[in-house]
Amino acid sequence: MSGAAVEASDLTKVFGRQRAVDGLTLTVPHGSVFGFLGPNGSGKTTTIRMLLGLIAPTSGSISLLGGAIPAARATVLPRVGALVEGPAVYPYLSGRDNLVRLDAADVSSDARTRSARVDAALDRVGLGHAARKKAGAYSLGMKQRLGLANALLRRRELLVLDEPTNGLDPQGTREVRALIRSLAADGTTVFLSSHLLSEIEQVCSHVAVMSTGRLVTQGTLEELRAASERRLTLATPDTDAARRVLAERGLTPDPLTADAPDTVTAALPAAFAVEELTAALVAAGVRVRGIGTSGETLEDRFVALTGEGFDVAG
Repeated sequence: MSGAAVEASDLTKVFGRQRAVDGLTLTVPHGSVFGFLGPNGSGKTTTIRMLLGLIAPTSGSISLLGGAIPAARATVLPRVGALVEGPAVYPYLSGRDNLVRLDAADVSSDARTRSARVDAALDRVGLGHAARKKAGAYSLGMKQRLGLANALLRRRELLVLDEPTNGLDPQGTREVRALIRSLAADGTTVFLSSHLLSEIEQVCSHVAVMSTGRLVTQGTLEELRAASERRLTLATPDTDAARRVLAERGLTPDPLTADAPDTVTAALPAAFAVEELTAALVAAGVRVRGIGTSGETLEDRFVALTGEGFDVAG
């Protein structure tokens, strides 16, 4: 495999009769903030659990930071931080004591720097004020922050985050986004799973989209934006004639709708000349009240790819 931070080749996981992940081939470049996007239940968490060696794939191969998983797990995973399916905490211990215990369980950690690293991690995720509070009294968002702090106790080459803003209020969400950007600026590769489109758009350089266990697209965010189609909107009382002209020009008009009976819409190829279409409509006697084009949003693009909606708030 190449020098990518994460690679999966033909990765498949079957539970009984269900193919939770089906033939996934994925490449995460070093230094990227890689968004792993898909509706809930699309196979994102199962994929992450396989990448981290938490469950074995039915078939396929995995490489993290150049090492095959699970064979190189002992040497690779100490260089990887992860937050998967929400953090588990000892409710009777303070947030700080939770991190101390977790760090002590890592045989490769340095006990001499433990206290300073724990305090720095808590401050970085905004929990310094609640460090002495029992974790059982933490809100869901605070527990998410504690899980992030655990992932940041040591410098990591790769950070794998599964829905890291789950349970956070808007301010907390913005702080986590800023944290992710700062980690990427320091050279950490961030693999970010989310069903929130806005989260992916605001922090990611690359993205992959899952649907029902299959990968439907991957690339840079700009490549996906460039692949989004343009849309034509034509206002005219002569809808039948207009639709005929569009069809003659190789376009496929959308069905008319009751709420916009005088509006004809269609997808436009990238190099289509709208000026020539306007001239053809006028020449055919179509009364053009207005004509315009608009770019397809990323949300439109992802819904077209998966057939499912995404949460866009975040």
